[in-house]
Amino acid sequence: MSAHVVITGANRGIGLSFCQHYLAKGYEVTAVVREASSELKALAVNVIDGIDVSLAEDVASLTQRLNGRSIDILINNAGIFHNETLADIDFDAIVKQLEINSLGPIRVTAALQKNLVEGAKVAMITSRMGSIADNTSGGYIGYRMSKAALNAASVSLAHELKPRGIAVAILHPGFVQTQMVGFAGDISPQEASSRLIARIDELTLGTTGTFWHSNGEVLPW
Repeated sequence: MSAHVVITGANRGIGLSFCQHYLAKGYEVTAVVREASSELKALAVNVIDGIDVSLAEDVASLTQRLNGRSIDILINNAGIFHNETLADIDFDAIVKQLEINSLGPIRVTAALQKNLVEGAKVAMITSRMGSIADNTSGGYIGYRMSKAALNAASVSLAHELKPRGIAVAILHPGFVQTQMVGFAGDISPQEASSRLIARIDELTLGTTGTFWHSNGEVLPW
C-alpha cells in the first residue's frame, strides 16, 4: 500500500503543488479544502471538501470521512494573511487569523492523532514572520501573532508526539508567488513545495521541533 499524505489548504498555491509533487512520488494523496478548484479536481487525489479548519464541526467531519485511514505525513498548510498596523487595526481580522493559522493546525492534528502511524511526520507550514527575533519592520500584527503562536504550539506537539516516533517540522516556505500575497513572491509554489518536501524527507526525531526555512536554514525564534 502506498504511503498516505494528507494536505490541508490544497486548493491552490503551495497546497496544490504539494499534491502534484506527492502524486509524482507515488503517494496516495488526500486533499482537504473548503472548496475544490478545477485544478485540484483534475488530479488523481482524494478530495475532502467543505472543511474549514477553524470550525470544530468541520474537523470532526474530516475525521469521520477519513474513517480511520492511517496517515504517514500530515501537512497543515491552510492559512490566511492580512496586514494590520497600530494605525489601521482590525481586531476581527486578527481573531480570524488566530483561528485559522494558529488553532486550525492544532485542531486538525489533535483530531487526526490516532490516524498517525508510528514514524509519521507532521509538517506545520508557518512563516518566518512568526519569528520575534527576525521582526525588523513591524506591521502584520495579526499574521505575526498567529504564526508565533503556531510555532510555540508546534514545539509542544513535537515533544508530545516524539515518544510515538512522530516528528514535527516547523517550516517557512519562503516568499512564494501565491494569491495570498497577490503573487508578489520571489519563488514559485512549485519550487517552494519541492524545497519543503526535501525538508520533510530529511526530518528525524533528532530534528523534530526545529524551525526551518525551506532552503535548509534554521530560523531564529
